[in-house]
Amino acid sequence: MERALLVTIRLYSEKEEWQLGDIAAELEELVSACGVEIIDNISCLCDKATPNLLIGKGKAEELAFLCQREEIDTVIFSHNLSGTQQRNLEDIIGKKSIDRTQVILDIFARHAKTPEGKMQVELAQLQYLLPRLVGKGIILSRLGGGIGTRGPGEQKLEVDRRRIRKRIDTLKAGLRQVGLHRQTLRKKRKENFIPEVALVGYTNAGKSTLLNSLTQAGQSVADALFTTLDPLSKSFLLPGGQHLVISDTVGFLHNLPHHLIEAFKATLEEVAEADLLVHVLDVSHPRVYEHNRAVHDVLKELRADEKPMITALNKIDLLDDKVWLENLKGDFVNPVAISAKFEQNLDLLAKELEKNFQGRMVSLELLLPHARMDLVDLFYREGKVEEIKYLQEGIKIKVNLPKALAHNLLQNKEIEKIG
Repeated sequence: MERALLVTIRLYSEKEEWQLGDIAAELEELVSACGVEIIDNISCLCDKATPNLLIGKGKAEELAFLCQREEIDTVIFSHNLSGTQQRNLEDIIGKKSIDRTQVILDIFARHAKTPEGKMQVELAQLQYLLPRLVGKGIILSRLGGGIGTRGPGEQKLEVDRRRIRKRIDTLKAGLRQVGLHRQTLRKKRKENFIPEVALVGYTNAGKSTLLNSLTQAGQSVADALFTTLDPLSKSFLLPGGQHLVISDTVGFLHNLPHHLIEAFKATLEEVAEADLLVHVLDVSHPRVYEHNRAVHDVLKELRADEKPMITALNKIDLLDDKVWLENLKGDFVNPVAISAKFEQNLDLLAKELEKNFQGRMVSLELLLPHARMDLVDLFYREGKVEEIKYLQEGIKIKVNLPKALAHNLLQNKEIEKIG
């Protein structure tokens, strides 16, 4: 197993809301998700980053000594490294030196299953690699194994800038086609008057578990970071008869690198286009407020921070202090306390969803010709049939329908509105 030394850095010149210990703990979570043995996690406090090493030369030499003594394979920094910093650190330390972004990319490479997911991961990896091609260091000269080296494979170590740029253009074109396909699906849903709800939240907050509990989607879940990279949309019927489409999305992260957001834009468009966001928040996590801010920061970058939102306070089954939970609710937008895993209070969440869309429904009593059973099928699919009677003069039906659909139907002279 690969042995890693973690270096958690705090720069006083940069505004950082997270405590040093919290940054270190999350870095350990990320590295553990890569199947790496963590030997130690060293803290490093600096006034500001140095352009050639990020940290001081003395600290780098100290890391070199530790790596030799503890037989370390890889040094992982919590702060992003420039290509120059990475090469210079490897020259001094004598070991592979990578940063947090490469760890995240490694997790992505492990979890991408669909062609779309693999395209997004490869695009993010190549965009990260491109400015680091000059003067290849240890990380770029190794053929393989270990954290930070998964992905497109051996070709990524050999191609020059021109070929990488060409591959990036090809991937972007492919993802644009994916975006057009999603746009066509969304257009069709809007034509059928079906609202869209997007599940958003910090990685490992329980979004996929919630989607499974609501829709029996069968989405893969695990108590690990970034389990879901490939988006999934499923239909859901509210108690009042309104049909929704609920979409799972890739998890967010504190200081999520901008180019990762860009690479996953085709997926994250589901967030930008949604009629309503359900923010799934793990209330059992000690950094619940920090996670909340991180999610809102990413939503702001996606220009989706002004959308209507419900906050699903998830994992209440892990809480001992229920009084604290009640106090917590006042700090979040439209809170609903749930346990997605044990399907607790999902009826309350459904009611909250219905509140957001109840203005789109209208109750009608209609008389249809016997020959229009296709409309009866439509009412069962797109609304909620309260009562139906087959009379001699026609089919009498009481139904809740989306307003836009009801308006279009009432233009049909075959349909008689009763009352």
